[in-house]
Amino acid sequence: MIQLSTLTEPTSAAPQDETISLTAIIETALCVGAGGSSGSLADKPILKNAEGRLVIPASQLKGRLRHECEKLVQALGWPTCESPVAQRMCPQRAGLSENKKQQFNRDSYRLHRSPGDTHGEGQTHCLICQLFGNPALPARLQFSDLVCTEPAENIPDVLRPGVTINRRRRTAEEKKLYFLETSPANLALKFEGSLLLHSPWRLTNENTENLTFAKALIVTGLKHIYALGGGKSTGLGWLHWEFDKAQMTISDEAWGWLRNADEQPPTEQTHTPEGGA
Repeated sequence: MIQLSTLTEPTSAAPQDETISLTAIIETALCVGAGGSSGSLADKPILKNAEGRLVIPASQLKGRLRHECEKLVQALGWPTCESPVAQRMCPQRAGLSENKKQQFNRDSYRLHRSPGDTHGEGQTHCLICQLFGNPALPARLQFSDLVCTEPAENIPDVLRPGVTINRRRRTAEEKKLYFLETSPANLALKFEGSLLLHSPWRLTNENTENLTFAKALIVTGLKHIYALGGGKSTGLGWLHWEFDKAQMTISDEAWGWLRNADEQPPTEQTHTPEGGA
């Protein structure tokens, strides 16, 4: 008998979504500008939410993490597409030579199309696209904003003056004084958010062991992010991460799978051509 109340409950055999808590400790003053904002004397006010708390937007964190993960995957020998131009990303990969395109024809890149999916059966998508998405494939990762835990009334406004430099004459431009709004320095402000990791994409080759590489890339990529916001070269926005060890446990098999890109050579294309339904 089918119980309607149990239809929406996930089965134990199906992969489950996972929420990962993120905590960033800002070691220096933070400058995350809010373009077009008003109500401040600064030319570049700092970004705040409706409650007045400081915010690091999810889009900035996702972009930085994708960049770091791309560098890691390429260093390990996995072929990746060329973001952010849509035509140069998976599955089109325009501009790549046929030899380089052939490197993407591997079992760990070829996806199975389930009901409701937008990608074609047998399309190949690199590890980065499988995780962060592309115009043809939804992302497995969903980020929340990182919000400061300290109440707004406890954080005074700080204005930092600056001046535009004429790089040709190597002197300050006249009448080009500006002000940046930042958080106070040396307060070790804590910013908390979360990351939702959806279940892995199904691979066309059912015999391929679909190991979870996502958390290994996420943890390593986050450790390579030392600063966020503007003014990083002048010492603004430097940070370190605090991880929940229970959440960040990664199997040795996942690390080993990522390290052995050369042991998963390209295969002959035997499925529906890319772009097909």
